[in-house]
Amino acid sequence: MRIFKVRWFNKWSLKEGLVDEALKAIVLEIEQGLVDADLGGNLYKKRVAIAGQGKSGGRRTILTFKVGKNIFFLFGFSKNEQDNINAKELKVLKRMAKELLGYNEKQLTQALETGSLTEV
Repeated sequence: MRIFKVRWFNKWSLKEGLVDEALKAIVLEIEQGLVDADLGGNLYKKRVAIAGQGKSGGRRTILTFKVGKNIFFLFGFSKNEQDNINAKELKVLKRMAKELLGYNEKQLTQALETGSLTEV
């Protein structure tokens, strides 16, 4: 299973100090069936701790995956900035999830080359 970050998430995670090792830890938890919320449409919310803070004071990530397929980190936010995503954001994220989960190898390579995706 390959792990990717969309461009916006990559910029946000760098700004927040969210390192790739933390994202890999999230993926390990997900593989064990530990998700914080199933948002439908293969979209999930998962809390992640930032160094020096626990998960409850940390950040929220929105990601998409299918078992045995690729994982894409789509969106992130800090609990103190935003309680949750709204209905409009959810609709857009579900559309993104559907598109990304349908990518073939050629499309993934092209997205990596253009910087639309970054591989963890």
